[in-house]
Amino acid sequence: MTKFHFMPNGRAGSHSDSDSNMPAPDANGAAAVSGARLRDRTHKLTVTAMLSAVAFVLMFLEFPIPSLIPSFVKMDLSDLPELLAAFSLGPAYGVAVALLKNILHIIFKGTSSAYIGELCNFTLGAAFAVTAGLIYQIKKTRGGALFGSLAGALAMAALSVPLNYFIVYPAYVVFYKLPMEVIIGMYQAILPAADNLFKCLVIFNMPFTFSKGVFCVFLCFLIYKPLSPILHNRR
Repeated sequence: MTKFHFMPNGRAGSHSDSDSNMPAPDANGAAAVSGARLRDRTHKLTVTAMLSAVAFVLMFLEFPIPSLIPSFVKMDLSDLPELLAAFSLGPAYGVAVALLKNILHIIFKGTSSAYIGELCNFTLGAAFAVTAGLIYQIKKTRGGALFGSLAGALAMAALSVPLNYFIVYPAYVVFYKLPMEVIIGMYQAILPAADNLFKCLVIFNMPFTFSKGVFCVFLCFLIYKPLSPILHNRR
């Protein structure tokens, strides 16, 4: 109930009705709003930390598919928590999960590529989360979520080609002392026509990355509703 404070009548002079009837700030209401904002911020940070930890663990659950792509390229599902964060909390939180999982990976496992691999992983994961999250914010429906997540998987796949061509594979040559001809030869063992790096990336890596994204989308739609009370702080 809003309280009103009126000016005393015994004072010399007169006051307009607008001055005498102005409501005082509702301190209890302001405190309630501030508390709700703090709880919301705390919840988002907690969920972000939780999803980052899950993504970090999923980075270790990787496996090769040697009949489809050279075995040094491995499948993992660590982009799934980024998608969950982008949908439930917003695109920025999906990016935060992508960043934190790679920081944790560097801290606990280290790097063998002078952080190039982690940078690439973060960039692709961020592209996935931002694209999916922004489209979902525009159209918050199941169809919008599906379109956004598939567009995110496509963006991640397309971005993987220049990233690998200009940064990651040249880094392999430097840090692993692995000649580019040997790398291309691993692809040619599966498809002899893949006789240069660009062909290898377009024929193998881009569809592989897109498939990984689509698999994460499928799992996201499968588990999002059961996880919704946790993600949205609902009981």
